[in-house]
Order: sequence, then C-alpha cells, then structure tokens
Amino acid sequence: MKVVLTKDVEGWGTIGDVIEVKKGFARNYLIPRGLALELTEENKRFIDNILAQKARKLQREKEKAFELAKKLNGVEIEIERPIGVTGKMYGSVTTSDITEKLKEKEIEVDKKKIMLRSPIRNLGSYNIQVKLHPEVSATIKVHVVPESK
Repeated sequence: MKVVLTKDVEGWGTIGDVIEVKKGFARNYLIPRGLALELTEENKRFIDNILAQKARKLQREKEKAFELAKKLNGVEIEIERPIGVTGKMYGSVTTSDITEKLKEKEIEVDKKKIMLRSPIRNLGSYNIQVKLHPEVSATIKVHVVPESK
C-alpha cells in the first residue's frame, strides 16, 4: 500500500515522502497515529500545500534573521562588574547579562541564541557569536570593565 507521510517517521522518511508499506502497518499504525495518509491525488496536494507553507515560513524567518544580523554586526556593549582588591572579578557575565544590554540598545535577542560556551569570568573584550538562524549568525563585541565607584 502506498502512503504519503504527514510527519517525519524515523526509519521510513520525512514529511511528504511517498512510501510503500504493508496494509496492516499503514492501517493499524501509521494512519491512526496521524503519521501518514493513504496516497490519493487529494492527499498528495494537501501535503504539498503544507510543505509549501512551511517553506514560506522558513524563508520569512531567514529574512528576519538577516535583518537582525545587520543590526547586530559590529555592535559593542559594555558590561561593568565589581572587582576585588586582587583584581579578580566578582561573579561572571552570562547570556542574560548580554541580552539585557542588547535590550537597552533596543535589540531583542533570545539568550539561547548567544553562543557563550561558559560565563565570562575575566575583564577584557570578547567577540561573541549570535546564531540567529541555522544559516545566519552575527558577531558582537562585549567589553567587560571594572565597575566605577
């Protein structure tokens, strides 16, 4: 029996794929769980429409990411942190701190998109990558400076 997948099914294919399976597998597993539809012209058009909508949505997200990347590239932010008598910084700089500083510059970025392997624990300047989309990223410069009293 030929079916068209409505969702990704591990080991069988991805959404929109037409696969040949046994009738029992299709009728007792794939179709009742909403993973596939019996292959008809109408069902194939339905899945093609869903795929086209998904492609348009992904394209819009990519365009938004490019616009945000243009804003972000070259942005420099300064974060103040208290330091002790030995010159060591108290605390650290995290993605949340960077997100807050970007908000002050009226740039909204999800903190999960800031690629910071570990919190910044030393004073200095750092180039931080912001991954906005699988194909789009930007680089910002973060200056960690001593807090002025």
